[in-house]
Amino acid sequence: MSIELWPEGAPYQAGNTEEDRPRIDAYPVKSDKPVGCVIICPGGGYARRADHEKEPVAKWLNSIGVAAFVLHYRVAPYRHPAPLEDCRRAIRWVRSHAEEYGIDPDKIGILGFSAGGHAAAMAGIHHEPGNPEAADPIDRVSSRPNALVLCYAVISFVEQYHEGSMINLLGQNPSQEMRELLSGELSANAETPPTFMWHTGNDAPVPVANSLMLAATLSKHKVPYDLHVYENGRHGLGLAESHPEAYMWTQECANWLRRQGFAAETEGEDAQGAQGA
Repeated sequence: MSIELWPEGAPYQAGNTEEDRPRIDAYPVKSDKPVGCVIICPGGGYARRADHEKEPVAKWLNSIGVAAFVLHYRVAPYRHPAPLEDCRRAIRWVRSHAEEYGIDPDKIGILGFSAGGHAAAMAGIHHEPGNPEAADPIDRVSSRPNALVLCYAVISFVEQYHEGSMINLLGQNPSQEMRELLSGELSANAETPPTFMWHTGNDAPVPVANSLMLAATLSKHKVPYDLHVYENGRHGLGLAESHPEAYMWTQECANWLRRQGFAAETEGEDAQGAQGA
């Protein structure tokens, strides 16, 4: 089921095509008690949204008892702050409709791949409180996610950055101030949510330094994080089901999400869910 985030029109909306109207696709789970939920931001350099990082990821989350929503956030020619606003709105929408979908409103995370990881990280770092005076009830709740999952994420626009993502989001000659504001290793703080990260050591388009630098900043601010670096692997692996090393990320992430209270421990269950080994 697809849900439009702003049925009456999104901020900065420049047209009326599907690409102009951000939406989420719902993948609920059945449970006798509220469950955790993760919003998915597929990668694609802020130019597209990769299909292999959409539904397959949502179904994997469902397999470990976590509800999921795939976010179709806006990409180029849309620029900042449109993708960030889409992430904030998705978190607020899910939190506002938590009871309807059997979701714990205090267990809403956001997961992103590559540039989608940048969007997710920015949502976690630059979150906003709800405005109790807002006319729209969705805007009255907080946009802060309770957890971040960042998969080979673009983090920096200052050092070892992915130029295509930066240009698509900020244009050809962004100011140094804006580049620093949207660099997670510089802007993360003590209010950043607990974070799970994974990367491969020889990722060429998005160097592993992106995750390492963010981990150092989170450590400085005493934000809990889990970091997994696999020696080999191309960029854009998604679930990495057939990869000899990185396939372990789903098992590690599932265990981490359980520790965060997003899914109940299941005795004897393979934490990798439907993927297998």
